[in-house]
Amino acid sequence: MNVTPGFDLDSLTTCVVLIDEHGIVDTLNQAAQVLLETSALRAVGLPFDELASATGEAAIHWHETLTNVVSTRLPAVSRDLKLSLKTGRDVTADVVITPLNYDRDSRILLEISALDRARAISETENLREAQSRLHDVVKGLAHEVKNPLGGIRGAAQLLARKFPNDELDEYSSIIISEVDRLQALVDRLLGPRESLERQPMNIHEVTERVRQLIEAEAGESINVTRDYDPSLPEFNADANQLTQAVLNIARNAWEASPSGCGLTLKTRSKRQYTLNGQRHKLVCALEIIDDGPGIPEDLMSSIFLPLVTSRPEGSGLGLSLSQMILTRHGGVIQASSQPGNTCFTLLLPMDN
Repeated sequence: MNVTPGFDLDSLTTCVVLIDEHGIVDTLNQAAQVLLETSALRAVGLPFDELASATGEAAIHWHETLTNVVSTRLPAVSRDLKLSLKTGRDVTADVVITPLNYDRDSRILLEISALDRARAISETENLREAQSRLHDVVKGLAHEVKNPLGGIRGAAQLLARKFPNDELDEYSSIIISEVDRLQALVDRLLGPRESLERQPMNIHEVTERVRQLIEAEAGESINVTRDYDPSLPEFNADANQLTQAVLNIARNAWEASPSGCGLTLKTRSKRQYTLNGQRHKLVCALEIIDDGPGIPEDLMSSIFLPLVTSRPEGSGLGLSLSQMILTRHGGVIQASSQPGNTCFTLLLPMDN
């Protein structure tokens, strides 16, 4: 990549960092600021290693490669480099190291391609395709089931009227209540049918409503912590449906921790971020973090599919419906889990 004077690095979607021959950050574009979770104001003048330091055995190879580029003025590539960010998060990336060999410019250009992000996009696309196929199957089955259920309910009511008897009435009531339960389950499988009512809203209206609801329901068995970015602007969305999506996740966390749990609602923004194959200038990131037992590893790849649950009493529909609501908004939900730290990240475009 050639970087000429006056070239706007912020126009690039690639993460670009310019360092001097001593490893001090000279310039970084917006994409790099997002990836490294910093700002140009904070980063410029700091050693690159303070923003993102190589870890493990790769650290020695990284510094040797960088030193070699500085001395030979020949480009190099460092693949699958594990970087530990100043914020504590780890990133795996490919880094192309290119010396700027013109006009006595001794700076080094780093092009950073985060593999974690690429993998996440691929996994999200695969999940969306699987959900879409499964939803089509469920939709067909649901319509096949609803018609007989209506007939069974009507027949039970007819029997109760034609043969009035206390014992028969009890059986008829059981049949009707079970049919109603199955019809409600089928309706939930089909997902929200009402159209989105998009209106200007702030994501904190949703998080505060969810906090009030879950605290009222769980009482002292849950401790909710708020970590909000107050600078997030309003965007057009259906606040009621988003509230339901967030509440499903928060309720799952609480129900999975019978002895009580801590829940953190955290909001941040991401710039120049790709969602569902489309680049967005600004994306809202809402993290719902709990300190519960975690999600079994064998369920992680399928938790957003209908009827998948680790709890015997669970319906397995909450996360599926939440993902469906986010998809309708052009967003997505990502999840990571280990005992004591489960995080669901809701990503919503804010430039619609």
